[in-house]
Amino acid sequence: METHKIKFGVDYPDTLMNTANLTSTYSDQGQWEGAEKLFIQVMETYKMKFRVDHPSTLTIMANLALTYRNQS
Repeated sequence: METHKIKFGVDYPDTLMNTANLTSTYSDQGQWEGAEKLFIQVMETYKMKFRVDHPSTLTIMANLALTYRNQS
């Protein structure tokens, strides 16, 4: 994934989707801190590249909220 980021950039759509998938894997495994950090990075990039009401941005925001809920 790091090679993909270097070649295409962190805000390339496929890079964002791959990072979001990795983040979901962290969350599914209970690795809340790693998931939270990546969710925030992906969310901020989506908000800048697309917009706050873009479906992918909203999905990332919902997944971040679930991560926070699961930490409790």
